[in-house]
Amino acid sequence: MPLNLGDSITYLKGVGPVRAENYKKLGVLTVKDLLYHFPRSYIDLSTPLPIKDAPIGETCAIAGRIVSKLPPARIRKGLIIFKATFTDDEEDLTVIIYNSEYLFNSLVLGEPIILYGKVTGNMVRKEMSSPTVFKISAGANLQPVYPLTEGITLKLIRENIKSALELLNGRIYEPVPSDILKRHKLCSLSFALYNIHFPKDDYSYQTAKRRLVFDELLTLGLGMFMLKGRNKEQTPNKLSDKSIDEFYKSLPFEPTDCQIRAIDECIDDMKKSCPMNRLLQGDVGSGKTAVAAAVSYFVFKNNKQTALMAPTEILASQHYETFKAFLEPLGVRVGLLVGALTQKQKEKIHEQTENGEIDVIIGTQALYQQSVSFKDLALVITDEQHRFGVEQRASLSKKGTEPHVLVMSATPIPRTLALMIYGDLDISVLDKLPSGRKKVETYAVTGKLRSRAYSFIKKELDKGHQAYIVCPMIEENDSGLKSVKAYARKLQNEDFSGYTVGLLHGKMKADEKEKIMTSFKRGEIDVLASTTVVEVGVDVANATIILIENAERFGLSQLHQLRGRVGRGSEQSHCILVTDNPTEDCRKRLKIMSETSDGFELAREDLKMRGPGDFFGSKQHGLPKLKIADMSEDIEVLKEAQDEAKRIFEADPHLKQSGNKGLRGLITELFERYN
Repeated sequence: MPLNLGDSITYLKGVGPVRAENYKKLGVLTVKDLLYHFPRSYIDLSTPLPIKDAPIGETCAIAGRIVSKLPPARIRKGLIIFKATFTDDEEDLTVIIYNSEYLFNSLVLGEPIILYGKVTGNMVRKEMSSPTVFKISAGANLQPVYPLTEGITLKLIRENIKSALELLNGRIYEPVPSDILKRHKLCSLSFALYNIHFPKDDYSYQTAKRRLVFDELLTLGLGMFMLKGRNKEQTPNKLSDKSIDEFYKSLPFEPTDCQIRAIDECIDDMKKSCPMNRLLQGDVGSGKTAVAAAVSYFVFKNNKQTALMAPTEILASQHYETFKAFLEPLGVRVGLLVGALTQKQKEKIHEQTENGEIDVIIGTQALYQQSVSFKDLALVITDEQHRFGVEQRASLSKKGTEPHVLVMSATPIPRTLALMIYGDLDISVLDKLPSGRKKVETYAVTGKLRSRAYSFIKKELDKGHQAYIVCPMIEENDSGLKSVKAYARKLQNEDFSGYTVGLLHGKMKADEKEKIMTSFKRGEIDVLASTTVVEVGVDVANATIILIENAERFGLSQLHQLRGRVGRGSEQSHCILVTDNPTEDCRKRLKIMSETSDGFELAREDLKMRGPGDFFGSKQHGLPKLKIADMSEDIEVLKEAQDEAKRIFEADPHLKQSGNKGLRGLITELFERYN
């Protein structure tokens, strides 16, 4: 019986129930899963080094042969050491193997081999412990290295993949139509799957990889277009054309051209019979809140309600204060719903929201709880939307009937990547800062200059300004929490003993955080020592300086977000980046931070240096997990795939044509894997 891609991994020789369970830990259940379990890297055997040039302490490949094998030495119970002498006919190297008689016996005297491993020892006598051994007669220069788990070895994976490919014998279904393959000069899927695992040379590997990356990005792009198309339901919230001139006249500042453009784009969307589904993307301080308030006012003029959901109570409270200042003088009733309210206060807010006494309700996840009802919800705004799951956002939208949706993000993302990530959304970009904003002066220093940095902060405090100091902690585990508290105590008792130091961290209760932030806003706290919880939501115009400890631990985009906590007022502001680990990479990144204030430019650099995984945190920003594509490196293929996805979608939006059946299957698989 022939092997099929959908068959269980147990159909392969040597994979019984125990190994199948081990494979399951790697997400491998079927033959197809195994073939799509791509190498995480490759060992390049094409240019092995002579022993004399092999650097001590580094991993490399060395070609030669075994010329002698010593008898095994039993050091203690359970530990046997095997040694052999390896030569390249110029110098010798000692091979050391622990407890593996099988590996030792596989070393045949005189047979040409390549050893791959870490070189140890000294310049007189070099050694390599437990190397990976490759026979030169095998001929392959690139050897794959796979993600492993207990019970699954590199050798086993290679054998199982080779066996699967031999049994399939080229009978691999081709999901991408032939005209697309020709147009983009792509190899067959059979060639790609064989050569991603067993590349004959670099050209074969690059050809295979390009095909598989294209497939993945084409599938993602099409899937996002289909999601966007799915949202084109009719909405009862088609709004009438109403003037919002009163809003513009009441503003205490002149809105930027891009703010006006974004407001117009939102209003135009909401006057259509399909619900708006738009991303408002803007750099730190670009004025997204004013746009959201203007759009909410337009909804109010249509006698309907708006809900704004923020990821933290601090941010929700700040939006509440800002919206009240913008909208209450115009007759808009603004409410706040957060966990810190008493049960009685919450019940009152619920009642006012349900009977329409509140026009704009702002809150945290509390908004989408079952107890919250609306009289006539027409607009849902989500801030920092990547911090919410798809289901959370959908739950809030279900409070209305096909409401309009506006999502806001202060994480600048290059447009090509934004189109892929937010393929289901139209995009408005705020790419100019309001006038009067001064560039935050940024300096990168080592820990040796910390005391000078503190002196500089004190000068700002003595002028009546305030400061943030971001503590050296990423994870708020117990030990980390102790270090933050100790750090804040040290600041209060030693470095800033004449000033008031407050502490803010993520483990605090919501009301405690609120109390600290209120004190800081009122000027009762001079220095706020904080973890990265301060990254979003804190807007204190009197704060003119921020010092970020261990700056090397953060990506450029996160540093930019933290820097955005100052420079909110008219005074010149400063950001000091401190590192005790000034590596070449660290120096390069902090130099970019010091010279660049454009969040979009920093985002591009961040993507180049860190990739989307680190750029967005542990999850790829709401994206289905990608197996082989790297959207920071594969930009050209990304553009090709995006253009092709658009062409296919416009011609066949539901992929009903027979030639697109395979693509529809790929989309189903990708989003099943995601969910």
